[in-house]
Amino acid sequence: MNGQVLVVDAEPGTVRPIDRPVVDVAVGVLIAPDGRFLLTSRPMGKVYEGYWEFPGGKLEACESVEQALRRELQEEIGVTIGAAHIWRDSLVDYPHALVRLHFCKVYDWTGELQMREGQQFSWEGVPVRCEPILPGTVPVLEWLVQERGSAPN
Repeated sequence: MNGQVLVVDAEPGTVRPIDRPVVDVAVGVLIAPDGRFLLTSRPMGKVYEGYWEFPGGKLEACESVEQALRRELQEEIGVTIGAAHIWRDSLVDYPHALVRLHFCKVYDWTGELQMREGQQFSWEGVPVRCEPILPGTVPVLEWLVQERGSAPN
């Protein structure tokens, strides 16, 4: 992590408690052979419903990032992943939670995509076509652009 915190939806002068617990989340950046990546929409009934993000979910007690990612992707989108290693971390201060996102690039998975929570999916490149994008997802898009050596349109 770079030590910065992405603060989301805060009015100027908003003060949030500094002692809020951090929620750890494993996030899969599934990258297809053609370079496109998978985005899914947040399901109905969840905070930021309808916003687009990389799939993943919260770590359970005593679970590693890779274990959580493996479980979440199987539960939510029906795929079994191969190797997954933390690529980048980001701390995001949403109004409802302080979230540490552990982004893992995933190039190897089996199974057909099944949106088991009623979400939608889209294989995207930069710039993305779907919107709105969840604020915590935006830095990842910028990192992907930096790695590929091109600027977003």
